[in-house]
Amino acid sequence: MIYFTNSTQETEKLGLELAKKLDTGATSRAFVAMRGEMGVGKTAFVRGFAEHFGVRGVKSPTYTIVNEYRGRVPIYHFDTYRIDGEDDLYSIGFDDYTERCGICICEWSEKIEDFLPSDAITVTITRTDDECGRKIEIDATLA
Repeated sequence: MIYFTNSTQETEKLGLELAKKLDTGATSRAFVAMRGEMGVGKTAFVRGFAEHFGVRGVKSPTYTIVNEYRGRVPIYHFDTYRIDGEDDLYSIGFDDYTERCGICICEWSEKIEDFLPSDAITVTITRTDDECGRKIEIDATLA
């Protein structure tokens, strides 16, 4: 699915819409792999996504690597920009998070491609020719 947004608010709204589609009551775990260059709107998308589950105050976990949010469903928000390999992932307990009930959302997922779950939903955000415009591609099989 390909979408176009023209503001941060529209990008947040698209994140919220994806969360609604995932929130079937049957999903106890999911992984959303975010891709895109710096400043393209990955965290804005996550903010909207988390809002659906009652989470406010989402910030980029650039320096903490992972932020845990407690809403109706636990959300584990990763930023793997500073991750340099398997040892770094192991040290933050990445495998433990992916096995818990809840939703993992990972910014800079392209840096850990080999460690992503096979059923990960991929969200790729790129800039368009318009300064505020974004092209957002969501690759997932959703009911």
